[in-house]
Amino acid sequence: MPRYVSSQEASNLLVGAKRVLVIGCSGGGKTTFSAKIAACRNLEFQSLDRDVRWLPGWVERDRAGQREIIDQLARRERWVMDGSGASSFDLRLPRTELVLWVRVPRYIALFGLFKRVFRYYGAVRPAMAEDCPEPLPDRDFLSYIWNFERRYAPFFIKQIDQHGPTVPVAVIRSHREMDAILQPFTQRQ
Repeated sequence: MPRYVSSQEASNLLVGAKRVLVIGCSGGGKTTFSAKIAACRNLEFQSLDRDVRWLPGWVERDRAGQREIIDQLARRERWVMDGSGASSFDLRLPRTELVLWVRVPRYIALFGLFKRVFRYYGAVRPAMAEDCPEPLPDRDFLSYIWNFERRYAPFFIKQIDQHGPTVPVAVIRSHREMDAILQPFTQRQ
């Protein structure tokens, strides 16, 4: 069982955390949340989509290359890493000091995806690799979001148990909760 902590505890831990992993379903707001954390805490923002998985033109980097880059990124001293690839939790969790798991309801994730597509369709969004313009979502991607909790969340839990059983994990169920976690940092500015 992961070492779950409350949002308040997560906010307190975030004050001193140097390496934060933000995971969750696509469309839930984890990239925006990660970028805000990085800015508030002066940490390097690492996006698995931009920095690891995709090459220009929607070409997917091979798995060995992805793992090599993730290993290099995880070895750095100060970062916020946005990305849910549970297959690399063995590289990331041992270096992570706090996991923020965005687990918003699927209708919120789908709404977030549609907002993203509306805003960036045909353009490259900030946390995406060069020359990877935002596409319309296909049926497989929509199914991924719709079935995320049932299909993927149990694997996340298993990987956290295996590779980071002592790492505090905060489950975040709303954008309001994300804002509350960041409130101590935004009040200082």
